Amino acid sequence: MTPFQSRIHPASEAFQAQRAGMLALVDELRALEQRAADASARASASFARRGALLPRERLSRLLDPGRPFLPIANLAGYGMDDPDPSKVVPGGSQIAGIGFVSGVRCMVVVTDSGIDAGALTESGNQKLMRCQELALDNKLPFVHLVESAGSNLRKYRVEKFIRGGGMFYNLARLSAAGLPVVTVVHGSSTAGGAYMPGLSDYVVMVRGQAKAFLAGPPLLKAATGEIATDEALGGTDMHASISGLAEYVAEDDAHAIAIARDIMDNLGWQNKADDAAANAPAPRLDTEELAGVMVLEHRKPVDMREIIARLVDDSRWMDFKPDYGMATICGQGRIEGHTVGFVTNNGPIDPAGATKAAQFIQLCNQAGTPIVYLQNTTGFIVGRASEEAGMIKHGAKLIQALANSQVPQVTIYCGASFGAGNYGMCGRSFHPRFCFSWPNARTAVMGGEQAATTLEIVARQQAERKGRPVDEARLAEQKEEIVGTFERQASAFYTSGHLLDDGVIDPRDTRAVLAFVLATTREATARTPRAVQFGVARF
Repeated sequence: MTPFQSRIHPASEAFQAQRAGMLALVDELRALEQRAADASARASASFARRGALLPRERLSRLLDPGRPFLPIANLAGYGMDDPDPSKVVPGGSQIAGIGFVSGVRCMVVVTDSGIDAGALTESGNQKLMRCQELALDNKLPFVHLVESAGSNLRKYRVEKFIRGGGMFYNLARLSAAGLPVVTVVHGSSTAGGAYMPGLSDYVVMVRGQAKAFLAGPPLLKAATGEIATDEALGGTDMHASISGLAEYVAEDDAHAIAIARDIMDNLGWQNKADDAAANAPAPRLDTEELAGVMVLEHRKPVDMREIIARLVDDSRWMDFKPDYGMATICGQGRIEGHTVGFVTNNGPIDPAGATKAAQFIQLCNQAGTPIVYLQNTTGFIVGRASEEAGMIKHGAKLIQALANSQVPQVTIYCGASFGAGNYGMCGRSFHPRFCFSWPNARTAVMGGEQAATTLEIVARQQAERKGRPVDEARLAEQKEEIVGTFERQASAFYTSGHLLDDGVIDPRDTRAVLAFVLATTREATARTPRAVQFGVARF
């Protein structure tokens, strides 16, 4: 492999303009993340009064200091729970990600009980289930720090209730797969939330704070007339000495987290293998330049090799069939020692590009090489020539290859992701192992202008067939409405808020994120959990 020779000039006016635009989007991302942290911190006085740690303090004590932590679904709920972007508190009232607990790589979810007492939201439910799915796919223990008032009955939706059962289905599957589920109950865990510790393998409860019951005192009185205190009905001492729900009793939050760390330490799941990143050379081309390399207007061309060269070790990579299907780029390189195949786009996917990518995906499967898709395409090419060249059948070959690929696949939305190009580049519906977006990414079935123009043409044709005049004012109003709808929903913040990826990341962090998830998938491949027929039953 030879080092890539960049044609980018960081001092140029175009680069600096692109960098400024990208950094403005990153600042917007960080402001949205901070909004959730600030909303949670406003409850600090009430937490202090009962001697409790704030959710982010609990997470900090749980994780190994100095080790990386990869947040998952950081914008969950943006544009979903509240359509007014200025009022949205993203995150789904859950703090989640992959990190290290006593040296063991784990999926960690912390209820953000500083926000609405940790009441479950639709986006929070979806985020929690996505984290459970990632734990299953990547053979990760699941550590859950729980404090939730349960479902928000004022915002009750029957579909949320029904879909929410997937959380408990996944917990049962994790345990049966031999992946330990460790739950620390810091406060209330009510109704369906009581099944979170109930379906866990190890439960730690904080004395005087933790409570778990299928029906809390108000519902119990309403349903049966029985009157009981929180502690008598579902307190820590009762569950530790009578029901048997709790294995361990902690005196406070810090003690509970220390117990959880001891549980993970005693599993003996620490990865003793040499870290492949230790001696891996950094890219020769500066990863900081990723903030200015990518164009912010999807109609402008960009050579995605410039992106790859700032991700791979020593900026070295092998370009696969560079002169065939040139708008589709395939090749191999290493990221912190991990061999990886890349598939990306310098334009629409044409018949030759689809054929090349399908062959490359099969070769990666033959070699057991993970694949990274860097999405930047306006879709499959259209037109008479491409139809005659067999675009449909060649595109189908690509779909067949990536849908049936057996190696880990990771997708990064870097720029445009339009039409079936989203599918052909392993979009979310094709179940990549991980999926992240850059803040400038745009996703839609087509561009807003294209959609509006298409519908305008149809409207004019209908009017002509019926012999009626065209309402020009109505057409102009319709066009503005359609373009606005498409533009709003194409935003990376909007799609991420609807859990259509695993989070929005700073482009400059892409190499670190890819190295982390590649190490996660490699560890999963090497790990052989001791699966059992059923999840571990509680006694």
